[in-house]
Amino acid sequence: MTATPFSDLPLPAALQETLGRLGYLEMTPIQARALPLILSGRDLIGQSRTGSGKTAAFGLGVLAPINPSFFGCQALVLSPTRELATQIVNSLRALARGLPNIKILSLCGGTPFGPQAASLEQGVHIVVGTPGRVQDHLERGTLDLTRLNCVVLDEADRMLDMGFMDAISTIIARTPERRQTLMFSATYPPGIETLAGRFLTNPERVTITEAEPANPIEERFYEIDPARRVEAVLRLLAEFRPQPCIAFCHTRQQCMEVQRSLANNGVSALALHGEMEQRERDQVLAQFSNQSCSVLVATDVAARGLDVEGVAAVINVELSPDPAVHIHRIGRSGRAGQPGLALSLVGPAEQGRAASIETQRGSPSRWQALEKLPERLDSPLLPPMRTLAIAGGRKDKLRPGDLVGALTGEAGLPADALGKIAVSDFQALVAVRWDLAQRALQRLEDGRIKGRKFKVRLV
Repeated sequence: MTATPFSDLPLPAALQETLGRLGYLEMTPIQARALPLILSGRDLIGQSRTGSGKTAAFGLGVLAPINPSFFGCQALVLSPTRELATQIVNSLRALARGLPNIKILSLCGGTPFGPQAASLEQGVHIVVGTPGRVQDHLERGTLDLTRLNCVVLDEADRMLDMGFMDAISTIIARTPERRQTLMFSATYPPGIETLAGRFLTNPERVTITEAEPANPIEERFYEIDPARRVEAVLRLLAEFRPQPCIAFCHTRQQCMEVQRSLANNGVSALALHGEMEQRERDQVLAQFSNQSCSVLVATDVAARGLDVEGVAAVINVELSPDPAVHIHRIGRSGRAGQPGLALSLVGPAEQGRAASIETQRGSPSRWQALEKLPERLDSPLLPPMRTLAIAGGRKDKLRPGDLVGALTGEAGLPADALGKIAVSDFQALVAVRWDLAQRALQRLEDGRIKGRKFKVRLV
C-alpha cells in the first residue's frame, strides 16, 4: 500500500504541528482508510489488529472538531478496562498538546467518585471511561451528554465479552440522536453486528487484514494429558526460563490453580482475572511491568489492554477456541521487533482448536515432545526486581524525582538499582534490584522522603 502522509488530511494546523513533533508522518492502513471517513462525519466500524493505530485514528477524529470555548462533554470514548482507558487518555493528551486548553478526563471504577464529579463540574471536553463508571455518573447527574457530538466504542468485542451491553445501551440512550458513532474492534464476533445495528447509522466498514508486524514468533505445540496440565507448565518454565512470561488461561479457576502451583514450586507468579478489585489489578500490573514478577497468569479478558514491552514468552495453558484470540495472545511476545516464543499445551479435546489455528495461519504447526523437557526447575524462577510500596502519592506532592533522590541519596543505592516508578494519587510503587530491596526498605523506614515519614513495605 502506498504511504499516505498525515498532511493530506484536513486537520487543524495545531494538530498537524503536533503530529510532526511526535514523529507521525505517514498513516497506518487503518488510519489512511478510516480518518477521511471520520473527519467527514460518517459513522464507522473499524476492524484491525491491536497495535495498528486505531487510537490515533479515532483520537484525531475526536479532537479535530472540538470547540475549546465550550466546556461541556463533546466526545465520549468507552473502553472495557481502566488500563486501556488510561492508555487512551495519555494518547489523546499527547495529540492535544498543541490545542488550547483541551480538558480530557478519565472516568473509571476503582478510583474515588468525588474528585471525578468535581472535575466534571469544572467542565471537560472529552471523557474516556469504562461503561460502569460512566453509567454511574449519568445516574447521579454528574455527567451531561446532551451536547455530545461523538461516541467511540473502543475494543467493542471485549466490552461485549465482559457483559457491558446493557450499560452501553443506557449510556447511548442519554446522548443526542444526531451524533457520530465510531466502533473499533480487533475481532468481529456476531454480537458486533447487533451492536452496530442498534447504535450506528449507515456505517462505513473498514477492515484491515494486514499481517502482524515483522517480529518472528517461534510457535511450539505440546500434546498433554489434561490432568497434568499444570505440571506441563512447570516443565516449560524449567526448559526455557522466560522472563517476563504471560501464561494465558481459559477460566478464572484455572488461572488461580496455575498461579498457586507455580508459587508453590519456586516461581514468582501473580494472577490477573476479571473478578479482582481494581486496586489489586493495578498492583499486579505494576509489578509485572516493572519486572518484579516472572510469570503473569491471566485470563484473556483481564489481559486485554495490557501493554508490557519485551515479553520473553507466552504460554497457552489451554488453547483458545477462537483462532483470532490465539493470534492476539502470542502477539504479545517479542514486541518491538524482537523474536518471540509461544508455547501451547494441547489436550485431546483441543485438537480441533489447534487445527483451526493451523488453517488460519496457513502452515502446519510445529509439535514437540513434552517428555524431552526437564521434569522440574533446578532453581527458583525469580525476577530481577522487587517492588517497594510507599504510602504516599501525588496528593502528598510526591514525584518520581523525590523517590529517586531519597533512594540514591540517604538510602545510598546506586542509580542503576532502580527500575520503573509509578506514582498514583495515594501510593508510589518503586522497582528496586532484588538484592538491594531489603536494604532500600530499611533505609526508607529509618529515613524520610522530602522531610516526611511514610509507611513503606515490600510487595
